[in-house]
Amino acid sequence: MTLNTIFLILPGGWEWIIIVLAILLLFGGRKIPELMKGLGQGMKEFKKARNEASDDKHKKEEETGDNASK
Repeated sequence: MTLNTIFLILPGGWEWIIIVLAILLLFGGRKIPELMKGLGQGMKEFKKARNEASDDKHKKEEETGDNASK
């Protein structure tokens, strides 16, 4: 896929404005902070799980590396 094709897929300035207005109409102004809070918590939990998985992987690599050298 070329760079020009990628730019055709991404929404531009007016498209973003229309998307935001549609979201406001669908959910209302009061519901959006709750949605953003939930999204933030979800991202926080995802990062935490990713870091834990990465730490576990590094610990296992260290353990297998230590056992192989003994």
